[in-house]
Amino acid sequence: MTSAAMTEGRQRRAYSIAELVADAAVHIVGLVVAIAAGSTLLVLALLHTAPEAFPALVVYVATLIVVLGVSLAYNLYPASPVKHYLARLDQAAIFLFIAGSYTPFLAVLGGTPVATIMMSLVWGASLLGVALKLIVPQRFGRVAILLYLAIGWSGVLVFQALGQALPASTLWLLLAGGLTYSAGIVFHLWEKLRFQNALWHVFVVAGASLHLWAVIDCMVVARL
Repeated sequence: MTSAAMTEGRQRRAYSIAELVADAAVHIVGLVVAIAAGSTLLVLALLHTAPEAFPALVVYVATLIVVLGVSLAYNLYPASPVKHYLARLDQAAIFLFIAGSYTPFLAVLGGTPVATIMMSLVWGASLLGVALKLIVPQRFGRVAILLYLAIGWSGVLVFQALGQALPASTLWLLLAGGLTYSAGIVFHLWEKLRFQNALWHVFVVAGASLHLWAVIDCMVVARL
């Protein structure tokens, strides 16, 4: 979730106190939104609108909270061997979150062959990414960014099926979230820019919030 975590092993400039505070604030806002909105989503879905999708929603909300929590811990922890370990966890959590984000939408497609194949591909690629980041992070480097993007945009392969199963508003929110994540990569790579890391995480939190609303839209709002 962080620009440094994605490229563990490279030197980066030291962030100022103001930059660290801003970055922490962005993470905390994201966590508050994730916990509050995620909990509301789970309660409403279980008790009213989508009890059959509750396991998929638990996976999604859990990976969202984990990725933000691990990223916050990594960014606030002082330089040390523990920070290097947290960097690995941070990178691995991104893969889990991408797969977790797909899970509720593919659950809408039920047990169709398209959904089963796509679920297997997304989770298989993500778990491979987790293994690589935990075992050989120094050999993975920025190639991970391409893999993040590839898995994240792999949904275009099942766009037609999703278009038939999801409300139009949900599809627009999904597209907006994907574009927001992708646009944030500019700030991830622009390492000399002041507040670069905080700006990158603003785009991450914004993209995650758009996708969270997309889940709420199709699992709660559209079913009321």
